[in-house]
Amino acid sequence: MKATRSIDSIENGIIIDHIQVGNGMKIYDLLNLDALDCPVVLIRNARSTQFGRKDMIKIEGKIDLDLDLLGYVDHHVTVCVIKNGEIVEKQKLTLPKRLTNVIRCKNPRCICTIEEGIDHVFELTPNKTYRCIYCENPAKA
Repeated sequence: MKATRSIDSIENGIIIDHIQVGNGMKIYDLLNLDALDCPVVLIRNARSTQFGRKDMIKIEGKIDLDLDLLGYVDHHVTVCVIKNGEIVEKQKLTLPKRLTNVIRCKNPRCICTIEEGIDHVFELTPNKTYRCIYCENPAKA
């Protein structure tokens, strides 16, 4: 007898889908999903016809997501908003053009590192890397 695996569908909430395998836990931690009072399901290594394997996060309830952070961590992610058991909005993410306080500048002489209260702002370059807008230092992964 073959065991079946089932994850209940959510009635109202968000599904973060098409997460690259291995990035699910990283996104879970960065979004502080462990602090939520609602059900959160992290699915790792799920079968995907499009990608072969993927991670997925299901969140029952309303939550504000930092889409720039999600796009930076994994720009292949799809965010689905669920209401009354139906998908009412589906958003494919891309690499954000600008990141504010997502990456920290590693240059010890940069103004955002020296001065308190200045945002760490990085812009996407044509070669798909991020550079600090103040000192042009590249972001380190």
